[in-house]
Amino acid sequence: MIAETICAAVSAAGVGIAAVTAYRRRFLAAARILAYALVPVALVMTGLVKWAANTAFSPVAWLGFGVLALAWVLFMTTRLIERRGGRTRKERKEAARAARQGAVEPAASVPSLGPGAKPVARPGAKGTAVEPADDFSDIEAILKKHGI
Repeated sequence: MIAETICAAVSAAGVGIAAVTAYRRRFLAAARILAYALVPVALVMTGLVKWAANTAFSPVAWLGFGVLALAWVLFMTTRLIERRGGRTRKERKEAARAARQGAVEPAASVPSLGPGAKPVARPGAKGTAVEPADDFSDIEAILKKHGI
């Protein structure tokens, strides 16, 4: 009952403001204000205000909103865990096995020597590890290119 009275008062005030605005020859603004002023009366006439008032003061409705919020939190938590890599134990083992099996080629760690450098064997080194003859040749080439 009180909600309907408040809505009617708000609508009456809105119609008054729209009339003053129209008197000032701002008809577009007056029409917009009148449209907003008619909304509360329309809500009362459809019964939506009565339903909202009954819902707002109903403990069962608030418990329902709480259960709905809990369901939403559970849903979002499971999605977050799933996105962060919540894989099964079997999937993690398979991924680790695939990573160990040949992720890096044996020659991938040998540095590039460039087109003009000759490999020089290090004394006392095992295998075929090589070093470039001149470490600064590529830097010198860049500096010469820019005239420095």
